[in-house]
Amino acid sequence: MPIANEPLLLNFERGGRRQAIVESLLADVFQGRLRAGQHLVTQELSQRFGVSHTPIREALISLAAVGIIDLAPNRGAVVRRVTAQDVREICQVRRVLECEATRQACGRIELAELHSLVEALRRLQSVELKSAAEFIDEARAVDSRLHDLIAQSCGNKFLARELSRLKILFRGFRDVSYLRHEERNDLRRLAEEAREHLAIVEGLLAGDGRAAAKAMAHHIRSGLKYWTRSLPETIEPSTNGNHKTKPGHGNGKA
Repeated sequence: MPIANEPLLLNFERGGRRQAIVESLLADVFQGRLRAGQHLVTQELSQRFGVSHTPIREALISLAAVGIIDLAPNRGAVVRRVTAQDVREICQVRRVLECEATRQACGRIELAELHSLVEALRRLQSVELKSAAEFIDEARAVDSRLHDLIAQSCGNKFLARELSRLKILFRGFRDVSYLRHEERNDLRRLAEEAREHLAIVEGLLAGDGRAAAKAMAHHIRSGLKYWTRSLPETIEPSTNGNHKTKPGHGNGKA
């Protein structure tokens, strides 16, 4: 599947350019536009994104750090196969880290911030839509806001840093899952997710770190099945240079 050139990223700061490239390439992998075994050529990516080689190399290093590509001598950057088992293992790590962050954040977050989240989440639960795209944009913003707030408030800079490093994966899976819901015009999962987020916030408001962490664990387990269903079919290179398809665990079907 051809990949269109991206808008120029020159208006971004250096870190912003790298992040935008990482997010775009992640979307290409998770949506099947980049296939397992495919080589990523720095010069081609530089032309596509309209940037120098430096942010491209930085983005590839970031993707290698979270296991999406391999960087090998004399081979360059090669896309890894992302499987349903990979997603399950990522979610296991996420549950350990984020539940602990939730426990530690309890009592550290301003009540006004939590009440503001409650209002936003109750709006999402109603699924009274202006449009599906606007609803998804709001759900994405609230999701990022809550999870970032917990990480930033946990009081452990190493835990917060690790969550920040891995969140590009979490949000890549989230966004492709949201896309599948939008394609099917079925936003019930997003309303369900808002209820899960609300349970987390209510635990934090009550000062009950254990209840908030339990709600976070439920939220992550619940999201796992939607993430795995959203994976594209697995494509691997065959010995004759063509591509062959393996049955995927997540082809967009329920």
